[in-house]
Amino acid sequence: MDVPALTARARRLAVPGHRRLLGIAGPPGVGKSTLAALLVERLGGLAVLVPMDGFHLAGAELERLGRADRKGAPDTFDATGYAALLARLRTPEPGAVVYAPAFDRSLEEPVAGSLPVPPETPLVVTEGNYLLHDEGPWAAVRPLLDEVWFLDLDPEVRVRRLVERHVRFGKERGYAERWVRDSDEANARLVARGRGRADLVVGLGDD
Repeated sequence: MDVPALTARARRLAVPGHRRLLGIAGPPGVGKSTLAALLVERLGGLAVLVPMDGFHLAGAELERLGRADRKGAPDTFDATGYAALLARLRTPEPGAVVYAPAFDRSLEEPVAGSLPVPPETPLVVTEGNYLLHDEGPWAAVRPLLDEVWFLDLDPEVRVRRLVERHVRFGKERGYAERWVRDSDEANARLVARGRGRADLVVGLGDD
């Protein structure tokens, strides 16, 4: 991964006076949030990060719907709400800060009103699994993004990272391994179908 080149490409989108949206997509555990945060840091006040994960349905709602054991699948997010926020972000109103939700991994819950997006910030970076998904309400997302990059990583490395992340946030290792095998990897296969719709495929190393 050529971080300086990616930063330069993102910087070309960050033109003051114009709002653009950059999407970073890829399967679970590939490093989307890491790259997105790095780009925003390097661009300083020219960019702000709005993750897709803030649109996870709350745990209580997933239980009510009978989807808690599939958390992370496309129908466990408020995709319509996410698309509506992106549409609002594309056309900022002078003087109006937009507040986006975040996702707290320690709680495993979305947290509303966490991320301020000032109207003068030219670039919004958003990252998530389903930015290139073309089924149901997710199909509205891709047309709202000026560019989408797809991150690619050796599956063995990605799965190892993913298990370690689940363990780091409190899951027992055996449970984490089963969850990755039965849930995260099913989602990863679905995400991979959108690879060809990306503007750029970014190959990542084990670093």
